[in-house]
Amino acid sequence: MPAHYIHFTDLHLHPEIVRIGWFALRWYSLAYITGIIAGWWYVLKLIDRPGAPMARRHVDDFVFWATIAVIAGGRIGYILFYDLHNYLQNPIDMLKLWEGGMSFHGATAAVTLAMWWFCRKNGLSLLRFADYIACVAPIGLFFGRLANFVNGELWGKVTTVPWAIVFPDPAAGPYPRHPSQLYEAGLEGLVLFAILNLMFWKSKTARYQPGLLCGTFLTGYGAFRFFVEFFREPDRQFDGTFLATTIHMGQLLDLPMLIGGIYLIATAKGRRQRIEPIAGSESVA
Repeated sequence: MPAHYIHFTDLHLHPEIVRIGWFALRWYSLAYITGIIAGWWYVLKLIDRPGAPMARRHVDDFVFWATIAVIAGGRIGYILFYDLHNYLQNPIDMLKLWEGGMSFHGATAAVTLAMWWFCRKNGLSLLRFADYIACVAPIGLFFGRLANFVNGELWGKVTTVPWAIVFPDPAAGPYPRHPSQLYEAGLEGLVLFAILNLMFWKSKTARYQPGLLCGTFLTGYGAFRFFVEFFREPDRQFDGTFLATTIHMGQLLDLPMLIGGIYLIATAKGRRQRIEPIAGSESVA
């Protein structure tokens, strides 16, 4: 019975932090801002270690391009992967970012393209650059999934687990559901961050095998997201299709990440070579 479970409304959460006239500061926006700033700060800590593949000037410059890539790629990815038909009928809705609709897979593709262009322009190693960016990506994922929860969106399937939540969205019905947003925040955010950064700080070789950390991120995210999708309600626009009954769109998009990640991990050791630092002070064999 729904009365026996946590009701989202009892948590007193609201998508807006504050509203002044037409302006509203939303938790979703704050999650993006916090993720970018925290990631920026943490990368600067990472490049203090010997053998860093970039200098501070590169990090500071790339933050701008990464921000553009995350927003543009996330939006374009959502439009293409999840709701192209409706957006073609209402093109102006493509610009309504405040209504939600962002794809992590689209953002990842755009950031990868931005990294390729940036590294080529600055003569940096793409894989080693990506290794460092991968170590901070879970920070943004963590805050983003918490914002999804605060928005009461992307909820899970109906369940009877004790921690189930009754969400107020009429489409969710009066049924207790998995808080799948929190599952993703924990796995894609906290657990993946812990794995990558234990490898970075505790392993003597992980950050000197180009592609190992990046591959671990791709494999970890793909595996965690694929798993959580079994508890998450499929997107409503796919009702009645195999993307709801057989495999979710998120799982389908995870497969290239899993394949690419496993390949990078398997081949990372063979790419190790003498590392001459761009930041830091030591050469690493």
